[in-house]
Amino acid sequence: MITDTHTHLYSEQFDEDRNEMMQRAKEAGVQRFFIPAIDSSYTNRMLDLEKNYPNDVFLMMGLHPTSVKENYKEELAHVKEWIDKRNFYAIGEIGIDLYWDKTFLPQQQEAFRTQIQWAKEKKLPIVIHCRDAFDEIFEVLETEKSDDLFGIFHCFTGTLEQAKKAISYNMKLGIGGVATFKNGKIDKFLNEINIKHIVLETDSPYLAPTPYRGKRNESSYITNVIDKLVDIYGLTFEEISEITTQNSKAVFGI
Repeated sequence: MITDTHTHLYSEQFDEDRNEMMQRAKEAGVQRFFIPAIDSSYTNRMLDLEKNYPNDVFLMMGLHPTSVKENYKEELAHVKEWIDKRNFYAIGEIGIDLYWDKTFLPQQQEAFRTQIQWAKEKKLPIVIHCRDAFDEIFEVLETEKSDDLFGIFHCFTGTLEQAKKAISYNMKLGIGGVATFKNGKIDKFLNEINIKHIVLETDSPYLAPTPYRGKRNESSYITNVIDKLVDIYGLTFEEISEITTQNSKAVFGI
């Protein structure tokens, strides 16, 4: 069994062939698909996805940092309304993104901290989005660290030191297509990270692994990530699939 811990299957990029894409993933061995939220504009698409694939997809709820704008308090209220009225498997994806725009950094920090606190209240994991913001993310995590803070550092692209720091906050590292890139860098030190700290993801439709880099990503391509981890860890394909799925169960509780 393979678990894709982070895939945007509701994306418009899959509207023409979603059923076929899901079938390819299942034929590749992917049986569990964890679905991160972005903002209120995608909620209905997420719920429709769940309705169409009730045994396969597991929804998160949260406000993505690039969607933190002038109306962020309304967006946070939307998140709170939904997590109070039904079950989700994580609060995510949440975090800080300074790659596109630094204008709303204080608001991103507030939204991140607020959603971490909600996750603790609900006893849920968090799924962190971090882009050009490791110091800012760690600053918030340092103030919120506790036994009930845990989750996944999605699409981890940092250094070995940053990986160890993320793990110290009870985070697993979400490893996807970047591990297969020639300039991805994380493949150079991953063997120094115990595989018990690793979960698999695609971030579909983004960040397709080699040899599909630059094209639309999909969950079936997770096998290319596993192949790379076979080389890094010297384990079999089946062992990596099983260990990382067990790791995902430790995070999501299912």
